[in-house]
Amino acid sequence: MLGTIVNSLAIILGSLLGIGLRKGIKEEYKDTIMDGIGLCVIIIGITGGIKSENIILVIGSIVLGSLLGEIIGIENMLENLGNNLQRRFDKKDSNFSKGFVTASLVFCIGAMAIVGSLEAGIQGKYETLFAKSIIDGISSIIFASTLGIGVAFASIPVFIYQGSITLLANLVNELLTPQVVNEMSAVGSILIIAIGINILGIKKIKIGNMLPAVFIPLIYYMLIELVAL
Repeated sequence: MLGTIVNSLAIILGSLLGIGLRKGIKEEYKDTIMDGIGLCVIIIGITGGIKSENIILVIGSIVLGSLLGEIIGIENMLENLGNNLQRRFDKKDSNFSKGFVTASLVFCIGAMAIVGSLEAGIQGKYETLFAKSIIDGISSIIFASTLGIGVAFASIPVFIYQGSITLLANLVNELLTPQVVNEMSAVGSILIIAIGINILGIKKIKIGNMLPAVFIPLIYYMLIELVAL
């Protein structure tokens, strides 16, 4: 859990630094900065998404995962959590929930969160999560400087998400082949593109409801293994 703890602390510290910079940045500058971040996030997603070797599986994962997420209502859960935290900690910050949800999705979705947590749980290696901590810390500074203290609270879902993967890693170790991880990462990368689209304000995509899609490739290959037995 060391890597996840460091990652969560990096997000908190980065956010606090960002809050300190917030008052010194003009509103129009914040808009331009967020547009730049949105474009960078889209490029990161495209780079990861094109690594898929089974695009049909990726499409199927997005469809099934989105359907499951809609049934569960994950997006509403995240937004309600953000709103509850806002009422408790910072009623004046209108961007609190947006900062919390956006940062939570950015920090949880992606190859480094999945692979790093798996490495920590299976091999006791923290290099990937330490590297992710640096990236997330820097990103937190930028996000918090424009979206406020809600970004710091993204450390909570990051801790739960990555910590759970780390603790459960040994249980699914044999199933997590490079092929499975690659397709999971590809699906996650598509969701990262969606995050960029949301940041740019092109369209409001309910990314939270698409989160189950990341785990559909794992289920798919598990079923293949069972059929082959």
